[in-house]
Amino acid sequence: MSSSTEAATPVATETTGGADGLRTLYYARFGFAIVWTGLLALTASALTPFGIALLVVYPLFDVAAAVVDFRSSGSARPRAPLYANMALSLLAGIGVAVAATSDIPSVLRVWGAWAITAGIVQLVVAIQRRRLGGQWAMILSGGLSAVAGSTFVLQAGGADASLTAIAGYAAVGGVFFLISAIRLHLRAAAAR
Repeated sequence: MSSSTEAATPVATETTGGADGLRTLYYARFGFAIVWTGLLALTASALTPFGIALLVVYPLFDVAAAVVDFRSSGSARPRAPLYANMALSLLAGIGVAVAATSDIPSVLRVWGAWAITAGIVQLVVAIQRRRLGGQWAMILSGGLSAVAGSTFVLQAGGADASLTAIAGYAAVGGVFFLISAIRLHLRAAAAR
């Protein structure tokens, strides 16, 4: 009996450590998204150098967050989807930088494609992590990201192409990260 208890302890500790790491990462992602949203909203009417830098930084921050997630999430680490997320976000950062040399509709198309694919990956990761708790918001966020991405692509073809919707997208995503962080926090507190 003691051997089964000892075998279960590392898994429980690793899962708890993974949830703790995710909670901290989710709080950081919320803070980043809210600050980024406010800054982008100030420059959303045109492609200024500052606005372009913000647009490139967001997917690069996502790459960094995926790396931190990969290193800190222990057994809750879905390897292939996190690698896919890193690659998609890096490509999005490069794509946005190139598209920004053209016009807002080009940026919306690249951002939309990234939102669709990254949303699907987020959905897969959240489903794989559902046993950790706090993942329903990530599941919802992934699905909404795919829908929002489609909207960005459609908006790029219209006369009302604007970066304002991207700011709103980031804010909503940040709120979902906050909800998941709080849920993980409450679950950890209840387990003590």
